Amino acid sequence: MVSPRIAVSLLLLWAVSVCALTVVPPYSRRTIFSPPSTYLIPRTLYARTLLIPQDGADENVLLATWENYSPEPPNVWFPIFRSLDLGQTWAPFSNVTDTQNGWGLRYQPFLYEMTETIGTFPAGTVLCAGNSIPTNLSNTQIDLYASLDKGRTWNFVSHIAAGGEAIPDNGLTPVWEPFIITFNHQIVLYYSDQRDPLHGQKLAHQASSDLLTWGPIVNDVALPTFSDRPGMTTITNLPNGQFIMTYEYGGAPEADFAIYFRVSDSPLTFNSVNGSVIRAVTGELPTSSPYVTWTAHGGANGTIIVSANSHTGVFVNTALAAPGTPWTYVDTNATASYTRQVRVLPSNNQIILAGGGTLGGTANSVTGTILEL
Repeated sequence: MVSPRIAVSLLLLWAVSVCALTVVPPYSRRTIFSPPSTYLIPRTLYARTLLIPQDGADENVLLATWENYSPEPPNVWFPIFRSLDLGQTWAPFSNVTDTQNGWGLRYQPFLYEMTETIGTFPAGTVLCAGNSIPTNLSNTQIDLYASLDKGRTWNFVSHIAAGGEAIPDNGLTPVWEPFIITFNHQIVLYYSDQRDPLHGQKLAHQASSDLLTWGPIVNDVALPTFSDRPGMTTITNLPNGQFIMTYEYGGAPEADFAIYFRVSDSPLTFNSVNGSVIRAVTGELPTSSPYVTWTAHGGANGTIIVSANSHTGVFVNTALAAPGTPWTYVDTNATASYTRQVRVLPSNNQIILAGGGTLGGTANSVTGTILEL
């Protein structure tokens, strides 16, 4: 773990193809949540969204959540806000609260809608994974909550990974940063793990066929130098059947916390392939807290889009990140944000960048910037 401006039109080039990226007026940037002054610094952080294709009569519903630094007591929670107009307006909807540990849900929420029935949980169940941590930061616990009514109410499902003090120092034993996909009729939950005495931090996953019990810890990125710190797994599937993972690499030779990626035929075997750094053909090098997604827009292979904390723009690849293919940096005039999420909207030629503010910020808020490809 570590790490409104005028609409603009910019060109993205690869070979002979041209793709324009433009901040869409009149809602290029919207505030999802502006915390009151009573909130503790940084007030908000680590925003995440979810696109729900159908909720009763409502189509293409967006949910958003974030780290919420409200005064304590009571315990902190993950707010859920809802948008019915693809991010133009937002309203409070529900809260995910810690019902098990008495600590609160403090760090690193992640929202996911199940695509198939797994165990007793039907397709369409909305999951929220996050890090339950007490006020004194003495423990970390990645827990899973579920909603059977599209985010209106939430119930605890299971404990997944328990760790030590919530401080990102080598030699301590916290767990961090859950991320969820479905693969082979299982829910797979990825996270950063400092509990292995051979690694200051590694990336790992556990899988479940019922969401109640979780399989063994499987390494995804475990580097030979103890002090190296790969972190912040995000994954998207590609149209050729492969999967791409991005992560920050603390200790990377190019720059501390440079953004690396791995491409694998299976999302369960990333540890068997080598990582490569992302560097734009014009020299820009992204660092810290990446997020990756893929959109069908942009040509036969679609477009891989990567956001990083270090840049306001995004890094794109239109060749399925095949070895030696170029990455292009495209400025967006969106604000930079720690672990800013990229989500593709239904038209495939729009994305929303969701941010909770900067690491070390003193007056953060939660925003969503809509960009058109």
